[in-house]
Amino acid sequence: MKSITVLGATGSIGTSTLDLIAQHPDKYQLFAASAFSRIDALASIILKFSPRFAVVRDDSARQKLLALIAGTNCEVLVGEAGLCEVSSAAEVDMVMAAIVGAAGLAPCWAAAEAGKLILLANKETLVTAGGLFMSAVAKSGSVLLPIDSEHNAIFQCMPHDFNASLVESGIRKIHLTASGGPFRQSDVEHLKTVTPEQAVAHPNWSMGQKISVDSASMMNKGLELIEACWLFSCHSDDIDIVVHPQSVIHSMVEYIDGSVLAQLGNPDMRTPIAHAMAWPQRITAGVAPLNLIDIARLDFEAPDYQRFPCLRLAREAAEQRGFSSVYMNAANEIAVQAFLERRLSFLGIADLIERVMNRADRGEPSDINAVKEADQLARRLAEEGL
Repeated sequence: MKSITVLGATGSIGTSTLDLIAQHPDKYQLFAASAFSRIDALASIILKFSPRFAVVRDDSARQKLLALIAGTNCEVLVGEAGLCEVSSAAEVDMVMAAIVGAAGLAPCWAAAEAGKLILLANKETLVTAGGLFMSAVAKSGSVLLPIDSEHNAIFQCMPHDFNASLVESGIRKIHLTASGGPFRQSDVEHLKTVTPEQAVAHPNWSMGQKISVDSASMMNKGLELIEACWLFSCHSDDIDIVVHPQSVIHSMVEYIDGSVLAQLGNPDMRTPIAHAMAWPQRITAGVAPLNLIDIARLDFEAPDYQRFPCLRLAREAAEQRGFSSVYMNAANEIAVQAFLERRLSFLGIADLIERVMNRADRGEPSDINAVKEADQLARRLAEEGL
């Protein structure tokens, strides 16, 4: 029986993880769950799964939750300290890191230092603190498994020698696939007037608002590019981005002998989550079988860097590393929220990110506090630039 902390339990990744726990009650039990704003949903999770701990954002949310779960034995913790406590507790075997944004960094760091099995769905941990975080993972003996469907696909197509380079593994290139989002074929004039409702209407995946906007701008793929560099110890030049609108091939790995291995599956996040939860074994996930006859065709095209300038900015950050990625990520979070609140145009997202990135220090953060300070400074610059 494996004990799991689910950070971001009410989001799409968290919900899928809980579904798998429910499917396999003989294998997994929920130790702790966290939520930011959906307190009613968190209360329902507690009543169903009986975790020992829950974590909410502040005392007001704590009082509301306690009223909803009266009579249970669940202890309610608050804020970043609570997240770190349930991520590093001795009883925890694995941590599903599914908090969106830089807020997920501290609990991921706590899990790494405690040597936990980390199921990483939080992009920003590697984007903002990749070098430091990977060092912490190596030092503690923690195991890091990717949950993003693309990174999980790459992992499934690679030899599982965590210390081997691409060259040592006989790999020529990683092909990171992208759906292209809802604006894959839109011209720039149309992008000037798109609404938040249009941006979050992803053609293939059901995701939260922030991630959906990132997919529409292709910043999501840019963040994944940076993540892949850290996860697989490679340079951005080792990774090609391939637009694949059907979202059936989740990514590919090309070997020096000409072989190209691809991981295919229906667009259902329970597949990569189940793979990581059970690794190196396999469990059923409740996912419908892939019917290639019904799909009939698989299309591929090159990404348009002019239509999607966020992708260009992310490649620049991947090449520069260090503080550039921190500034880019922070500015993107501010810009996306401003777009959702109709304070910024869709094309204004990339413009604001570039202006903030140009203010970034050159170099590498020395510790996690330096990352946090740079993140806060970049956010202030972004707010001032709106």
